[in-house]
Amino acid sequence: MLLLRSIAAALLAALLVALPARAALFDDEEARKRIEAANQRLTQVQKQLEDRMTALEAQLKSQGLVEIFSQVEQLKSDVAKLRGQIEVLNHELEQAQKRQRDLYVDLDSRLRRLEGGPGANASSAAPGAGAPAAPAGAPAAAAAAEVPAPAPGAGAVAPPGPSVAGARPGAPAPDAAGEQRAYDSALDQFKSGKHAAAIASFTSFVKTYPKSPLAPSAQYWIGNAQFAQKDYRAAIASQRQLIAAYPESQKVPDALLNIATSQFEMGDGAASRRTLETLIAKYPQSEAAIKARQRLAIR
Repeated sequence: MLLLRSIAAALLAALLVALPARAALFDDEEARKRIEAANQRLTQVQKQLEDRMTALEAQLKSQGLVEIFSQVEQLKSDVAKLRGQIEVLNHELEQAQKRQRDLYVDLDSRLRRLEGGPGANASSAAPGAGAPAAPAGAPAAAAAAEVPAPAPGAGAVAPPGPSVAGARPGAPAPDAAGEQRAYDSALDQFKSGKHAAAIASFTSFVKTYPKSPLAPSAQYWIGNAQFAQKDYRAAIASQRQLIAAYPESQKVPDALLNIATSQFEMGDGAASRRTLETLIAKYPQSEAAIKARQRLAIR
């Protein structure tokens, strides 16, 4: 009996000792679970933050590239406009110089007729009597060349009215004026940014006046207007047509430069370089060759 009581007391004591230990074990497991759950939640929050940061960085990078691309396109457009304005100014300068030379030649021919004496007056006033009449469409300088030189010692001066009136043919003036008006109208369209209308007008001009001194310039402006429209293939074809039809024209170097620029805009840097080198080799003294050297130095 005493032994049984001793065993029961021992079991009770052991049970009392085991209960707190098991309770402590349960508390540690729950704490570990809570810590693990907190760690998982923290990991999830950190991953979400990293994903959001990555998305924001990608968005910022894409916006920056778009902005840079827009700026590059704007710069290209500005450069094309400046090139067009420079070409317009160069053309206007050439035309002003040409008009000045024509005015000088016309004035000189009139003075020569006025100083020609009676013989020259007779031939000028009545071309059918002593000299053949100037053909319709012939310039005034050609008509002046057909007037005989004054005889030595001829002192009388012909009256200005009949001489000038008889020497200037009336037929070519309207044609020349209409030709100039057609060209200037097409050029004004280009200046105003109406590139499609300018292409149509210059194309009509070339077909109507294929032998005009302004025809090479008109063909050049067709290609330049197509370049402004970013139709680079058409621009190259138009400038090559200029080179083939008018190989001796002063616009050929400018046409080669426009071809090289169009090739570069199309991404064909090798072809652009070859065209620039050809331009420099064939026309080393031209302004277009100076620009070509500058571009080759940059690339």
